[in-house]
Amino acid sequence: MRKLLSFLFIATIVVISACSQEKPETSNDNVFVKGGTFINTKSNYNGATLSNFYIGKYEVTQKEWIEVMESNPSEFKGDNLPVEMVSWYDVVEYCNKRSIKEGLTPYYNIDKNKIDTNNKSENDNIKWTVTINEGANGYRLPTEAEWEYAAGGGQLSKSYTYSGSNNADEVAWYWKNAGDKYLSGKWNWPIIENNNNKTKSVGVKQPNELGLYDMSGNVREWCWNWYGDRGSDVGSFRVVKGGGWIGNITNNEISFQGKFDANGMGPDQGFRVSRGE
Repeated sequence: MRKLLSFLFIATIVVISACSQEKPETSNDNVFVKGGTFINTKSNYNGATLSNFYIGKYEVTQKEWIEVMESNPSEFKGDNLPVEMVSWYDVVEYCNKRSIKEGLTPYYNIDKNKIDTNNKSENDNIKWTVTINEGANGYRLPTEAEWEYAAGGGQLSKSYTYSGSNNADEVAWYWKNAGDKYLSGKWNWPIIENNNNKTKSVGVKQPNELGLYDMSGNVREWCWNWYGDRGSDVGSFRVVKGGGWIGNITNNEISFQGKFDANGMGPDQGFRVSRGE
């Protein structure tokens, strides 16, 4: 009898282990996103199809940034606060350095001496040429399509307007709720400033259907793509998604396409990492 029970226990462990492999996981709070056709009806990419990928469960924190970059540019300091005041160039460098630190192949080829002729910005004085190292397994920024797919719940989507809810206050830090008291009326910067609005610790609000936090609100998140015509190789701005603690409620909608010069930075500008399967 004892031998039979031991066999059944071992068999159960084997079955559980096998089942756990059906949904790959990685360390550092990266969530596996099963690919497929968009089913979130609020998305700009409704009907498009994506492959599997991983995306950060949280926005990159200041602690994570410091561990890789050995500095902290953020205006609002705190280990568990999202890093901000980072440009698009800063974050692609972070992705490569973190990849190397973790023994992965860097995803980006960064040429700081070659001006990117596809960058039409009149305000960007950096214009590094950044290309993709095809097949690399390192960290990268999500594409706008991947970001919307993940924010919208992937194959578990309930077609919410915001990431995880139709009520922004349940899932997002934005101008009305990110300060000392809940604000009302119309967006007004002096009122926001006097209310001590700022970033909040990651993962405090409700997650979305995939267990991802803060994809609406807290800080705007850099994406790989140029702003404007989706899929274009030319542009003046890079896409930012999700809105932030300064922004209006419409910016928190998963479909909202924000823009920023690649060399731009602000106290509401951060990111989360992604990786291929």
